[in-house]
Amino acid sequence: MILDGTGLNTEQMQQCASWTNLSETTFVLPPTDDGADYQVRIFTSSTELPFAGHPTIGSCHAWLLAGGIPRDPGLIVQQCRAGLVRIRRDAAGLAFAAPPLRRSGPAQESLIERIAQMLGLDRSEIQAAEWVDNGPGWVAVLLPSAQDVLAVRPGAIDIDLGVVGLYPPGSPAAIEVRAFFIANGHTVEDPVTGSLNASLASWLLRTGRLTAPYVASQGTALGRLGRVRGQAVSLIQGEVEL
Repeated sequence: MILDGTGLNTEQMQQCASWTNLSETTFVLPPTDDGADYQVRIFTSSTELPFAGHPTIGSCHAWLLAGGIPRDPGLIVQQCRAGLVRIRRDAAGLAFAAPPLRRSGPAQESLIERIAQMLGLDRSEIQAAEWVDNGPGWVAVLLPSAQDVLAVRPGAIDIDLGVVGLYPPGSPAAIEVRAFFIANGHTVEDPVTGSLNASLASWLLRTGRLTAPYVASQGTALGRLGRVRGQAVSLIQGEVEL
């Protein structure tokens, strides 16, 4: 995170993000919306994202640590390309309210059939498919169970794709989530994905498939024990000459 991105243009930000080679690099700017406490721009090593979950929590944490003072101590408002994101701060940590979806509603049948092929599934194994795009472009599919999600062995993926399945009632986690996208021409799986989990929550709660609060598991297929929580830890501090 670059705490002061003032004076940097888009090309310079992208060059810096490519140089850091992190999953995301963020740049904090003064807000241009009167309702925001600060503005953030979010870049991967190759492109800018309208919104992402981890950079939202991490940037808020770093902004507060650097002396940022929100107008409401318990509610920080971040401006990003997806709009205003409200971040609650309490003893449990930081938690953001998912921004409005850019695209929602059921996915078209032709896309579902293509997704089934990409995941190596029969079309009948996909119980539902929904656009859950809150910036990155997510479309999500619901499989019969969490174990079905873990069994997926995808081929080439050419969209930002979320796969979700429910665990039996009483399990430690309510759902298993997997997130696939393309990076440098290759299919990549993300161990924990804040933006996808936020939009999945909106879909699954709205349709009555889940009730809040619940625990989402992600990263299991990668040997990770991913659990989504609004906590951030500072690991490195320093200065960069740009």
